[in-house]
Amino acid sequence: MIDLISYSSRVPEAGETIVGDSFQMTFGGKGANQAVMASILGSRVGFINCLGNDVYGDSYRENLEKYDINLTYLIEGQGPTGVATILVEPDGTNRIVIVPGANFELTSEASREGVLHFTPRVVVGQLEVSGDATYGAFLAAKEIGATTILNPAPATGIAVLPEGLLELTDWLIPNENEFLALSNEVVSESSISSFVSDKKFSLIVTLGEEGVIFANRDEDLISYPAGKVDAVDTTGAGDAFVGAFAHGLAQGLEPAAAIVLGLDRATDSVTRKGTQISYMVKNE
Repeated sequence: MIDLISYSSRVPEAGETIVGDSFQMTFGGKGANQAVMASILGSRVGFINCLGNDVYGDSYRENLEKYDINLTYLIEGQGPTGVATILVEPDGTNRIVIVPGANFELTSEASREGVLHFTPRVVVGQLEVSGDATYGAFLAAKEIGATTILNPAPATGIAVLPEGLLELTDWLIPNENEFLALSNEVVSESSISSFVSDKKFSLIVTLGEEGVIFANRDEDLISYPAGKVDAVDTTGAGDAFVGAFAHGLAQGLEPAAAIVLGLDRATDSVTRKGTQISYMVKNE
């Protein structure tokens, strides 16, 4: 996704035009953000998706190459490259509209073939591609014994999750809105415990500046607080967490240590504007 980010003192009312403070066009998309963060931290990353046959697609391919990400299965589609229109307020709060474009052209067959080609330790999926594509990737992951992480975002994709996808998921990482869409309950200790009690996957609910809650059916809930910082832009913070957490698992860290790493990278990211450009530079 190409992120078109406007920063303003407030968001406009219906039918209103306001003058913004600044604008950035940056590289985003949940899967790409997570791949970039994992690569920055030192993981070998393969990226499976579709780009449009347009100038945005060409630019995005060049961007991912800078992060040493394997693009063997970054396929050229027929539609335009996906875009996200993002409005950011002074406290860092964002509102996002995405147009997936070529992202939805990724097929289950291509995602499965890509996973079998890369033979990764961890496979991360989101809902900015079709549910069938994620399902194909997770099926392949189970064939090779890889750990699967599903970030069920955006929440609108949850209504059309393929049957059986959650059964192939080892780690489910929703935010508060996505948890509500999954469980029909707001986040609380009781709702989380109830939701996870009969599930095979482990659950991490991300809560923004409040940190995360970790749960599985065999243990008590554990809360991990986030560090306190002055947030500039929260766009991409959840992706920073998921990418760093996935890196941690791939490197053999215990889940608690991977969660702490994810929180550290997410908290750091909100102190700068943008998505991938808010992550630490590789050679810093």
